[in-house]
Amino acid sequence: MNKLQRKFRVIPSIDLMGGKVVRLVQGKPELLTFQSSDPVKIAEEWVKRGAKVLHVIDLDGSFHGKIKHEELIKEIASLAETQVGGGIRDVEVAERLLKYGVERVIFGTLAFEKAEIVRNFARENPGRVMIAIDSKGGKVAVKGWRNVTNLTPFMLAEKFIDLDVSFLFTDIEVEGLVSGIDRKKLLEVSKIGKQIYFAGGFSNIEEIRFAKKIGAAGVVLGSALYLGKINFEEALKIEEED
Repeated sequence: MNKLQRKFRVIPSIDLMGGKVVRLVQGKPELLTFQSSDPVKIAEEWVKRGAKVLHVIDLDGSFHGKIKHEELIKEIASLAETQVGGGIRDVEVAERLLKYGVERVIFGTLAFEKAEIVRNFARENPGRVMIAIDSKGGKVAVKGWRNVTNLTPFMLAEKFIDLDVSFLFTDIEVEGLVSGIDRKKLLEVSKIGKQIYFAGGFSNIEEIRFAKKIGAAGVVLGSALYLGKINFEEALKIEEED
């Protein structure tokens, strides 16, 4: 679909670790708040409930630098439009995921370390690359969020702004806490001006509505859904609101 025609999307996150779906606080494996042993069943359930896009992150890949759940990802990608990240540290893996039917591949660490390689891949695959802007203390974090760089979100976005890519901004400081978004921060980041999705901290319907109002292409919800803080069906209604 042409990016100009894309509607605002409320996207459930499926984070994979050790073959299970998990939810972590601030990406820390020791701070586990939810787990389920059947990722495909969970993906099927989200689609059944109305999800049009699924967000799949291979946490083992993020932590260890190599994607670990390719077979699961392939199966999930057959269910709905899917965007996948976590441990995609070379373009060969990204190409393989696209062949599996993944709609968008998410580059974080590689986008920081080897921007030109990601730029070339994005040119060859317009509309199918998402750049992860994972922010901690106002700076971009990489390698499973453990290494904080000297780049601001705008500095990273600037490297790709001329291409047909989308951006995913995650506020690490509130990720998994379901404590509420930092509206001022999201408003500032929205000035990147391209197709941008937000993740981290969403705790109620009004915050999702705020993200749409400031021009977001969508929001990715994790802990708020799995812990019952946001009703998915209610959140989906925002996709159709003016």
